[in-house]
Amino acid sequence: VFAEALDTVFAHLDVELDRPLREVVFGDDADLLDRTEFAQPALFALGVALARLLDSWGVRPDRVAGHSIGEIAAAHVAGVLSLADACRLVAARGRLMQALPAGGAMVSLVASEDEVTPLLGDGVAIAAVNGPRAVVISGAEGPVLDIAEKFEKAKRLNVSHAFHSPLMDPMLAGFRAVVAELEFAEPSVPVVASGDVTSPEYWVAHVRDTVRFADHVAALAADGVSAFVELGPDGVLSAMVEADVVVPVLRRDREEPAALVSALAKLHVSGVDVAWARLFGRGPRAAVAPYAFQHERFWPEPLTGGGAADAGFWAAVEQEDFGDLAAQLDVDRDALGAVLPALSSWRRARDEQSLVDGWTYRVSWKPLPAGPAGSDGTWLLVVPAAHDDDPWVTAVAGALGPAVPRL
Repeated sequence: VFAEALDTVFAHLDVELDRPLREVVFGDDADLLDRTEFAQPALFALGVALARLLDSWGVRPDRVAGHSIGEIAAAHVAGVLSLADACRLVAARGRLMQALPAGGAMVSLVASEDEVTPLLGDGVAIAAVNGPRAVVISGAEGPVLDIAEKFEKAKRLNVSHAFHSPLMDPMLAGFRAVVAELEFAEPSVPVVASGDVTSPEYWVAHVRDTVRFADHVAALAADGVSAFVELGPDGVLSAMVEADVVVPVLRRDREEPAALVSALAKLHVSGVDVAWARLFGRGPRAAVAPYAFQHERFWPEPLTGGGAADAGFWAAVEQEDFGDLAAQLDVDRDALGAVLPALSSWRRARDEQSLVDGWTYRVSWKPLPAGPAGSDGTWLLVVPAAHDDDPWVTAVAGALGPAVPRL
């Protein structure tokens, strides 16, 4: 299903791009894929294909939202745009942005929107509000970096252009002409966005305006959404969502099949219906014993160590619980975005190795205290002829007593 959906999206995008997107995505030139004219279509294609795959397994959204280019994928999945029109929109967006002069800067700040807004000047805008204290500023390089110096925690993003900033203004007229030719429909699934997603002008302003991801998450939670699923190449957005169930379907440090099945399992145990038969097929089912199990374990117990504090820390790491871990370490969630997946992977590998080490054993012989000479009962001592005079045989025979017959 995924391959078929990806091929279909690629086919529509190839009509709009100057080279086949498949060659770019699966090629060896990472710099080419990093160009926004290809990166945006690639992210769109991946998001749509993952949505179709989850749908085939019975996992369908009650609401959809997106972050920047992801909002176009969300709108298509919700039925606002046909695949052909969505691909035209995505391709034109990336192409026109790529044609802009390179330069500008984007910086992620650990700060609130209220702290940052008074510092903005000409050529600088808030590109995204990802959380209560997670803001991205974008625009002319000098002014952006001047603002960043006023904050203790600031990280410059590795981007080719200053997206969602005044530096995007020169492309808006050309983009408006493309969007005006598209057809928009009412969504079949509610889309949480900052405006009317059926309006062409919304998508023009979308290029330039602030991405209000934090507001979208809050609106979803207010609507009763309890499980958030991220469709993308990694769990970057998941780290910004504070909810009981936040599931990225792919992780950069894991094999795709394992990550997908793990995501389905987490959704399943969280109350989301999954059509497992569509994933595993309808093979024979094994009968389960109708009586209660005795719950008696015979497996070797893994080695344990550390106290309750250690256990709580590593539990948060293994579950990639950004909120709990940030509270334990008294740091901002954003500070854990890069290190937590790597730490979780390291911990998982160490646990697996410790489990294997716990299964090893050593054979040792321990002497028993000598018992009284002789033994009750009738004994028969069978000795191979070649060992009749062996000292051990003589010692055993002596211990059993002179009445023991020998063969």
